[in-house]
Amino acid sequence: MSSVIKAMVRKAAPHFEGAAWHNGFKNISLKDYSGRYLVFFSYPLDFTFVCPTEILQFSDRIKDFDKLNTSVVGWSIDSKFSHMEWVQKPREKGGLGGLEYPLLSDITKKISRDYGVLIEDPNDPDCGVTARGTFIIDGNGILRYMGINDLPVGRSVDEVLRLVEAFQYTDKHGEVCPAGWEKGKHTMHPDHASSKTQDYWAKVHAKR
Repeated sequence: MSSVIKAMVRKAAPHFEGAAWHNGFKNISLKDYSGRYLVFFSYPLDFTFVCPTEILQFSDRIKDFDKLNTSVVGWSIDSKFSHMEWVQKPREKGGLGGLEYPLLSDITKKISRDYGVLIEDPNDPDCGVTARGTFIIDGNGILRYMGINDLPVGRSVDEVLRLVEAFQYTDKHGEVCPAGWEKGKHTMHPDHASSKTQDYWAKVHAKR
């Protein structure tokens, strides 16, 4: 089945809604996160190998996301019942042992198609599951970042936090953040005549 990918940076993020598990079953949607940044990420399947390492890192860093007025939601094609069992199962037995944010069920695979992460090639042994998609959506519902990992390699939560902080900095200050920017480092105005840009060229760029 062919897909029309709806997710596009600088456009409104595709709407999502569905059943999730977070200390109980609940229905959540994109509208619930209006006014906050949202890190919305997909992973292949519950009860797998790389997936819990990422999911738990996001959970362990939830206070860092909170400081940035940012929520986190994960999703896969598993049912809400599978999410419940995995979250409640102790870590020493292969479970997540609790989680600080919701896991959304995309059992219809609509969300995965809309965000362009569903593997649909019938000749692919992983057909039917999702790649590791990471989407940063701002408080106005605009998609600011999208990245997709193939299944074998997990993503960096530190990098996701860095990206959120950088986008929020540009929102507030109207400046641009160079490669590898972190809080406290030099930025530029998107204007060659700007004194701040000239200062960046002289103090940082010229020394590379």
